[in-house]
Amino acid sequence: MTTAQHKIGSGFDRHSTADDVLAGIDLTGRLAIVTGGYSGLGLETTRALSKAGARVVVPARRPAVAEEAVAGIDGVEVDELDLGDLESVRAFADRFLASGRTVDLVIDNAGIMACPETRVGPGWEAQFATNHLGHFALVNRLWPAIAPGGARIVSVSSTGHHTSDIRWDDPHWNHGAYDKWEAYGQAKTANVLFAVRLDALGKDSGVRAFALHPGGILTPLQRHLPQQEMVERGWIDENGTPLNPAGFKSPEQGAATQVWAATSPQLSGMGGVYCEDCDIAELAPADGTRVGVREYAIDPASAARLWDLSAELTGVNAFA
Repeated sequence: MTTAQHKIGSGFDRHSTADDVLAGIDLTGRLAIVTGGYSGLGLETTRALSKAGARVVVPARRPAVAEEAVAGIDGVEVDELDLGDLESVRAFADRFLASGRTVDLVIDNAGIMACPETRVGPGWEAQFATNHLGHFALVNRLWPAIAPGGARIVSVSSTGHHTSDIRWDDPHWNHGAYDKWEAYGQAKTANVLFAVRLDALGKDSGVRAFALHPGGILTPLQRHLPQQEMVERGWIDENGTPLNPAGFKSPEQGAATQVWAATSPQLSGMGGVYCEDCDIAELAPADGTRVGVREYAIDPASAARLWDLSAELTGVNAFA
């Protein structure tokens, strides 16, 4: 596969923070939308973008909780959005479009991980629906407001994408035993493919898209995991204390790659790539090591196929 997945030597690494990658970047006058921007990595992303001068809209499933979390951060507003409910997505987008504002940055940060089998909407598997289809519908509905000639759309994936390609014959797990980690992996692969296809569709108007792995960080994303499972995975000890060998980043470090992808001038003229540790990632090695990006997650044909499937499921396609 011919690919642009090669490191560019950004000068940053896994230890860099969101403030580090924003040093010297002035976002005054720019508007960002950060889904889930009130918890974990999202909250740190909101804080860092605001500190650099951006106005940040935080769509939240729990607006009251979000208001409390972002209180005191300048230039932040909260609105209601449930990514698992397409009517809620439509309503949020309609309210935003009615404001007449344009969007410079969209960071699709919100998500759920390894939850018990859950159905949303018309019976869709919740991780695929929330992590992918909700963001797909959101960006497509917001498209009239997304600024041409410089906007960036950032899709937060993870190494979870190494676990599963798209289950083309049964993406909603209607058959067979449900596997929460494979379902999460499929959703994270979808996040990467979404960026690949969106970049191909949007680049002629100057809108570029990126996907990324933020790194391992202990945040509320792990809320569905039993403590014993996290102990067995070596993430925490029996007392709930994070274990350094697990290699977890701080929230400030975890937010860095998505902020870098959204703002860095080093990525000017680029797009449709998967990033990690504040650089473009290499292709994953053949030995199965979970670093870099799997080829199936950046395949243009698969990206186009997923786009068409997502448009059919959601009834939304800004490029039709």
